[in-house]
Amino acid sequence: MCEDRRGYPPVGGYTAQMPRLLIGPLLRYVGRTEATVWVETDEPCEVEILGAREHTWLVGGHHYALLVLRGLEPGSTLPYQVRLDGEQAWPPLSSDRPPSVIRTLGDRRALRVAFGSCRYGRAAVKLNDAHFDADALACFARRMAGEDPDTWPDALLLLGDQVYADETSPATQRRIRARRDIKKGAKDQVADFEEYTWLYLESWTDADVRWLLSTVPSAMIFDDHDVRDDWNTSHEWRQEMQAQSWWQDRIVGGLSSYWVYQHIGNLAPEELAHSELFQRVRSCGTDAEPMLREFAAAADREADGGKGARWSFRRDLGRTRVLVVDSRCGRILADGERSMVSKEEFAWIEQQTEGDYDHLLLGTSLPWLMPRALHDVEAWNEAMSDGRHGRRRKRFAETLRRAADLEHWAAFGRSFEALADLLASVARGQRAPGGVAPASVCVLSGDVHHAYAAQARFPEPTDAPVYQLTCSPLHNFVPRAMQVAFRAAWTRTAERCASSILRRTGPVPRPSLSWDRLCGPSFGNEIATLLIDGRHAELVLERSAPLDEAAQLTEVARLRLAG
Repeated sequence: MCEDRRGYPPVGGYTAQMPRLLIGPLLRYVGRTEATVWVETDEPCEVEILGAREHTWLVGGHHYALLVLRGLEPGSTLPYQVRLDGEQAWPPLSSDRPPSVIRTLGDRRALRVAFGSCRYGRAAVKLNDAHFDADALACFARRMAGEDPDTWPDALLLLGDQVYADETSPATQRRIRARRDIKKGAKDQVADFEEYTWLYLESWTDADVRWLLSTVPSAMIFDDHDVRDDWNTSHEWRQEMQAQSWWQDRIVGGLSSYWVYQHIGNLAPEELAHSELFQRVRSCGTDAEPMLREFAAAADREADGGKGARWSFRRDLGRTRVLVVDSRCGRILADGERSMVSKEEFAWIEQQTEGDYDHLLLGTSLPWLMPRALHDVEAWNEAMSDGRHGRRRKRFAETLRRAADLEHWAAFGRSFEALADLLASVARGQRAPGGVAPASVCVLSGDVHHAYAAQARFPEPTDAPVYQLTCSPLHNFVPRAMQVAFRAAWTRTAERCASSILRRTGPVPRPSLSWDRLCGPSFGNEIATLLIDGRHAELVLERSAPLDEAAQLTEVARLRLAG
């Protein structure tokens, strides 16, 4: 079979003489009358979808387009094709899957929101690795293809680690060796924008997942492995990385590629129209990589006190509000400050919680509520790392922080409490114009390679329940020893022992609230779905089978959240 210039076969049935889709189409934003679709092509061309046309724009020698479709019928289901220079490029001529469709929001009450995180490439990348079960996202897609479209999700939230820049596959490492000396610089990790594009090819070209992403609107936020393990864990970490000669190209490439492949698709058409950077990139007429490099470098400097970029975003799905928070790039770490997001961004987050809605889904890659024993360890570690208890303890705490990934909301104490206060006010109806609380408040997270649900208990009662819902990974694994540790961390015995031991060496800040585990922890490749109907809400957690069994999903837990 003829292959394209990047080593992947063209979409089934189309010839090598016409422009081809390398990645996509990805259905991103969908509202009542508008939608956006993202594509990457192998050469410049005009892209057409449902009468909307956009010429590709250039970044780092690669060709992209984000089409805005307007004037759609609310509550409709629209099959669509992708044409490049007038010739059909999608769907594949030989596909046995249902047509790719755009299902606009209408007045129907039922809503389904799927979510998960941590997906290490296509299944083929780890096909012979016994640690990896079947890709939960691919299993989900295969089941979807045989179901009534009315049961398909209305949105898919990917909550971090869409690509692994610091853990490359053997195939990617071969490409790196053919391009540069792998013994120095970034070594076998990705080095720049070009190498990041290889990761997205590796992740988003699985046939089943590709069809799913063409049909289910997706929203995404990064986590550490999208750039590097421990990304922005502390000011000391940043100083060490900035001293590495290869780091600037890495962080600039990571944020530039994230903007192209993930971030702009999170935005509503109105936001895209008012985005000066997006309008400059799509209309500049030359390679826009220099302006994206400048933007990415400025965005990275926010942690050191510079003016940053807001990666957080909001979507409204009928009467369900989805608010996704950047808990990585927007951290403040310099000059003795330590917060998960800047004061300005947190003020924006507070504003987005105001309004009349039935459910609030707050997405953050890092769990807000962890097992209580781990929460205390992270809170203690932050206290030890501030230097007030001696240099030796500070050095030990910093080493432990990186080795054990002690960097969740619990390790940013003031931010943890600020988020707790905000969610409690939402759950009491204090941010609704009529004073009526939503039916549920859910924090959706990933990162920790296991799944669980917990409910917050505040000193003052709330009208709505507040939950932590964590689902991870979609396609990865957690070592057996870590499974034992996570299970133990949820026990009251571990909580009491951790508190007793830690208090012998320093203070352990006490949280203002408590929380109870409702289900989990469970391990394996997992995907979660929220079923929302009016003010009723239910969580369904499913796990994929091992690779040597039929690729299917098995229900792990079902939990009523509201109603």
